[in-house]
Amino acid sequence: MEYRKLGKSELKVSAIGFGGIPIQKTNKEQVKELLIRCEEKGVNFIDTARGYTVSEEYIGYALEGRREKWIIATKSMARDKDSMIKDVEKSLENLRTDYIDLYQLHNVKTDEDYYKVLSEDGAYNALLEMKGKGKIGHIGITSHSLDILNIAVETGKFETIMYPYNLVENQGEKLFNRAKELNIGVIAMKPMAGGALTDGKLALKYILQNNNVTTAIPGMATLEEIEENTKVGENLDILTEDEKNKIVEISKELGTEFCRRCGYCGPCPEGIDIPGILILKAYKERYGLQEWAEQRYYSIKNRAKDCVECGSCEKKCPYDLPIRKMLKEVRKCFNE
Repeated sequence: MEYRKLGKSELKVSAIGFGGIPIQKTNKEQVKELLIRCEEKGVNFIDTARGYTVSEEYIGYALEGRREKWIIATKSMARDKDSMIKDVEKSLENLRTDYIDLYQLHNVKTDEDYYKVLSEDGAYNALLEMKGKGKIGHIGITSHSLDILNIAVETGKFETIMYPYNLVENQGEKLFNRAKELNIGVIAMKPMAGGALTDGKLALKYILQNNNVTTAIPGMATLEEIEENTKVGENLDILTEDEKNKIVEISKELGTEFCRRCGYCGPCPEGIDIPGILILKAYKERYGLQEWAEQRYYSIKNRAKDCVECGSCEKKCPYDLPIRKMLKEVRKCFNE
């Protein structure tokens, strides 16, 4: 397995990490089996989140007695200091550990969110406090917004960033280059584009060709997925011409009706988080997380049913997506 330095943290992480979303549909014994096999294949980095229901708990059970073999990252949607302190303590409890290597501000997607977490009583100061107590080692930020991360990397406050990157989402490459210049670790999320990509080997090989990327974190819920994904990190050769041509074909195929989650379609006049609900549709249909996706979807105040088909989103979409049609498909998916 190839290992890369995670920015200024000096942590050496496996080029293929373990994404903790899909294990929600398994059980703790299965997760233990998966993580033991990952260890055998050289994987040492794991990413989860407070918002991934039982993911932290399953991982904590699976790693008990083997904690020192893993670099653990988790994250929280908390925006204020008190809530973040509570979430860090809960993560420590769930993960059955007295420290977490990397704690991240999760899905900071608006200017309001960003300036809230960095305010005096914001979540960032909570992480600084927990770092000072030795409960977390390093601080990172995740987002689907290039604008937010372009600001964040220049502050010197974050040791890692996490952003979508895959065969059909390469808009973050300039950001990654700047992060590398500033010695900030880059974690590539959504390497399979929310399950839209079926050739896992090609998808991961494409990502890891970029030396500005530190690690990719595909979700893995089966031993077969572990075998396939880790092979890429064990033998990272350059893309062949045939593979490059295949990438072009895949991009063309998905490019007509595929949301890159750039966020340029917003703000929606009806308050609909268009990229967010399209992601939930993908989780339900492609990840097999039906109950989790439905729970998240129905908890949202403004959903696809609230679309008045004004078309303002389509005018702003840089990929000319038929968003009104896609929202109707979301309604069908969630029986609205």
